[in-house]
Amino acid sequence: METHFHEWQKSLQLIQQKSEELQREQIQLKSFERELRIINKWFYYGLHYEQKLQLARHPKRPTSLDYIEGMSQDWIELHGDRKGSDDQALITGIAQVEDETIVFLAHQKGRNTKENLQRNFGMPSPGGYRKALRIMNHANKFGLPLVTLIDTPGAWAGVEAEKEGQAHAIATCLQTMFSLEVPMISVIIGEGGSGGALAIGVSNWMMMLEHAVYTVATPEACAAILWKDASKSAEAAEALKIGAEDLLALGVIDEIIPEPIGCAHQDAASMTKRLKQKILRRLKQLKILSGKQLRAHRAERFRHLGYYVE
Repeated sequence: METHFHEWQKSLQLIQQKSEELQREQIQLKSFERELRIINKWFYYGLHYEQKLQLARHPKRPTSLDYIEGMSQDWIELHGDRKGSDDQALITGIAQVEDETIVFLAHQKGRNTKENLQRNFGMPSPGGYRKALRIMNHANKFGLPLVTLIDTPGAWAGVEAEKEGQAHAIATCLQTMFSLEVPMISVIIGEGGSGGALAIGVSNWMMMLEHAVYTVATPEACAAILWKDASKSAEAAEALKIGAEDLLALGVIDEIIPEPIGCAHQDAASMTKRLKQKILRRLKQLKILSGKQLRAHRAERFRHLGYYVE
């Protein structure tokens, strides 16, 4: 690099010096970014279960529609249970994801307060599960793979929901999913709560985002039931083992999908790309199996949940 300049070369000298400064700053920036990645990884490693729950419920966390629209070239939402209801907390539709035509069933929380009220905070009513049931049968009839995205505190537990047959709607979904002869993949993208999550979660392959949670009941509900004190939700969360690592070790889920630095809401585009790759890879593997093999695989997977030897 030239170090001696004539007077008429002064402008070139200034540009060269500025270039060298920028190069040094770029090196420092890269070093800082490496340190930041290490710190972030350390910071989010070993979080308490209550902290994991807070991340899973983060208001800016990507919703099912964010992922579906980000993954697909074309998305057509299918509405209604054909019995007068079109629950907005559980969405269904068909998407073209690269070369795959996929049927999606997904819980949908709102992106703001107004949307959350419209979508009942992602808690489906019986009509939502009847809509899901209709679309499951549609997928099975046309031989289309099913992908379900789970993100709900639980099924709606209001009086009207009980009057409309919430338990029966969920039970029918569970029964039907065991009979389907198409590949089924479920992904817990945020909060997987109780029967509301399980109702669309009987699949051949269950994946879970790194900072998502999956539980038989919300920690607040569990604490209220066991100790009559919802403030003990942190203790309940620890006992329930709601995190991805524990659930993988217990065999409840099959795979953890790592989240970007700072969690999914910090880099939704990167998370969407990663999720898309995982879904397509697993679908390719499952499509090798026949319909009967898929049914048997699904049944065997669920029979082994909670299995232990004394």
